[in-house]
Amino acid sequence: MSYDRIAIRDRLARVSPTPETLLWGAILVTAELLALLLYLVQPNVTPTAIRYYVYPFIWINVGLWALFRIDPPAASRRRRYAASALAVGYFAVLAYAGGLVGSGLGEMATGLRIAPLPPGQGPALIYGGEAIRLVLFPYRIVGYVALAALVYATVLDVAGSAIGGVLGLFSCVSCTWPVIASLVGGVAGGSSAVASAALSESYGLSTVIFVVTVGLLYWRPFGGE
Repeated sequence: MSYDRIAIRDRLARVSPTPETLLWGAILVTAELLALLLYLVQPNVTPTAIRYYVYPFIWINVGLWALFRIDPPAASRRRRYAASALAVGYFAVLAYAGGLVGSGLGEMATGLRIAPLPPGQGPALIYGGEAIRLVLFPYRIVGYVALAALVYATVLDVAGSAIGGVLGLFSCVSCTWPVIASLVGGVAGGSSAVASAALSESYGLSTVIFVVTVGLLYWRPFGGE
């Protein structure tokens, strides 16, 4: 068997789910469906498009899958420290760009509260302090932690793909895309159909890019191993 075929077989084996993974996956999806059902039957809840309930679960499920499947290669202590620093910095950039962390509200500080959002998006912990502002959506926390862990493993792997890390920076497109849409609106007009389309599709686009990024960082198809 050629080296290329062995490499392809090994990479396919890395992404093939084991029976145990399928079992826990089924349990997780069942729990999520139950939580969503309990949320929707509340009298004060007005249902919206189904995709907005599905997107957070995609982030959570893919993120958890990646976290449980990551197997960082052996490396020296110095390389592990360097990889850890890069991963922490990577998470900090995503957290800030994705709106999890922001500058404080000064004298307009509102304190701590919990927003009863749909499962996956919430319950979200929101803190508006004088020096710092936090908006902790569960699906983004899981997703960004998974990306940071994948970056850690990729840095340790000398055959890691640089393209995955680059794409990972755009996993927070749900935050950056409206900025781009605003720039387009400034050129084409505030009521531009292009700007409206960009804003409405940002959540779905960020989810697609997140899944693709996780796949690239985990599988690393462009590596040379």
